[in-house]
Amino acid sequence: METLDLAKSEAFAGRMLDILNSGAIAIMTSIGHRTRLFDTMANLPPSTSQQIADAARLNERYVREWLGAMVTSSFIDYDPATGNYFLPPEHAAWLTRTCPQNIAVTAQFVPVLAGVEDRVIECFYQGGGVPYSAYERFHQVMAEESGQSVVAALEETILPVIPDLVAALERGIDVLDVGCGCGRAINLMAQRFPNSRFTGYDFSTETIAVAQSEASDRSLTNTRFQVKDAAQLDEVEQYDLICTFDAIHDQARPDLVLRGIYRALRPDGIYLMQEIRASSQVNNNLEHPIAPWLYTISCLHCMTVSLASGGMGLGTMWGQEKALEMLAEAGFENVEIKQLEHDFVNDYYIVRQK
Repeated sequence: METLDLAKSEAFAGRMLDILNSGAIAIMTSIGHRTRLFDTMANLPPSTSQQIADAARLNERYVREWLGAMVTSSFIDYDPATGNYFLPPEHAAWLTRTCPQNIAVTAQFVPVLAGVEDRVIECFYQGGGVPYSAYERFHQVMAEESGQSVVAALEETILPVIPDLVAALERGIDVLDVGCGCGRAINLMAQRFPNSRFTGYDFSTETIAVAQSEASDRSLTNTRFQVKDAAQLDEVEQYDLICTFDAIHDQARPDLVLRGIYRALRPDGIYLMQEIRASSQVNNNLEHPIAPWLYTISCLHCMTVSLASGGMGLGTMWGQEKALEMLAEAGFENVEIKQLEHDFVNDYYIVRQK
C-alpha cells in the first residue's frame, strides 16, 4: 500500500481552500462590475458603506456585505477607525470600465457558466451537449469581452499583422466576418474604412439584430449582416479578406466552415483566424498561465455547444496542431502564425490558399 505523503496532502488541502476563496471572489468581482460598484468607488474618496451605496444607488446592506468580501480579499482598503472603504487606483486600473483591460468583465463568465452546471452534468452521464439558448447573458458578456480584447486592438495591432492590409481596406475590398456575434468588429472597420464592403454572418438572430441596430445607429451603408449557419457557406471567390475571431472551435462542423471559407476567398485573398494559443496535447499546456480557465470555459461552453448540435466538439483548447491539420485538410497551403504583444491568449493565423 502506498504511503500517504502528509505534507503533499496538507499542501493540496490549502490549495483547495485558496480555490474556494478565489471562486467566491470571482462571483463578487462580477457583481462589482455589473452594479458598477468598482466604477463608482474609483471616483470616490475614502467613504462609508452608506456613502458608497448612495453614490451607486444601491441597497446599503448588500453593498456592505459585498465590501466585506472585497476587503478580506485585499481588493479594497478599509480603515476601521473611520469606517471608510477605498479602492486603490492600482486595483481600479484592472477593474473599471475606463481601463483597457478590465478583468472584471471576464469574471462575469463564472456565474454565467455556473448557470448551466446541472445541464452539463447531465451530459457527463448521457452525452450530447448544452445549446446556446441555455446560456443567459452569454452573448452580452461575450460582446463586452471582445470589445476590449478584439475590437479595441483591431486597428492598431491586429489588422497591421497582415502587410499592406490597412492600405487595401482604405482603397476598398470585400470583407467577411464569420461568426460575427454582435458585429462590433465589422461595424468598427466599416466606419474606419468607408470604401470597403463588410458582411457579417452569425447563427444567432439576437446578435445579428444587435449588429444591424448598431450599424443603423452609426449610419453605415457599407455593412450587411445575415443570420447564417457558418457550415453552409456557399459563396465562391467573393471576398478579399475573411476573418474569424475565436469562432472556429465553437462550430459544430468546423471542417465544413473552413472549407467554405476556402471557397469563398478570392485566389489572392487572405483568411485571418484568431484562435486560442494552446497545444492540442494537455501535457504541453502545463505551463499555460490560464489553462485551467480555458479548459473550464471549453467544458461548460465551447465544447458542449458544438456537441449539442451533433458536432465535433473541438473545444477551446483544440490547439495549434489540430488547427494546422484542419486548415491543410480544407485546402490551405500557406499558413503563418503570429503573436501580438498585447495578447497572450490568442494566436493569429494568416492563411492563404497558396
